[in-house]
Amino acid sequence: MSGSPQSTPAPKAKVAVIDDDRFIRYLLDLHLRNAGYEVFVAEDAVAAGRVILECTPDVILCDVDMPFMDGYEFVSALRADPATRHIPVIFLTVNKSLSESAKQLGAGHLVKPVMADELLRTVAQFAPSAQPSTDD
Repeated sequence: MSGSPQSTPAPKAKVAVIDDDRFIRYLLDLHLRNAGYEVFVAEDAVAAGRVILECTPDVILCDVDMPFMDGYEFVSALRADPATRHIPVIFLTVNKSLSESAKQLGAGHLVKPVMADELLRTVAQFAPSAQPSTDD
């Protein structure tokens, strides 16, 4: 028998998922929760603003093409606020490449459709303090 005390689990990283497609939100939420992340979802920039104020996520997954305000405009607003400018953003897009201004705003990007392993690998890069499980 080992006399070592059990380690305390690392706190879960909080991930905000912003996408106007309900099915994509569902899939991202499912994969992230199964990996041990705490997930908050929003369907547009207006709802995302409320979510971010309430939960202060460790990383944000943000769709580029959304109604009301696109992802670039939304992230520009986040970067202008000292309370949110530090939060890493991973853009979700159907385009394989991002514009230079988008690269300056975001921490990374994923091309839709996103494979679960690529999603988890990318989120883990920007939420290193969390140690989600890799069990599927």
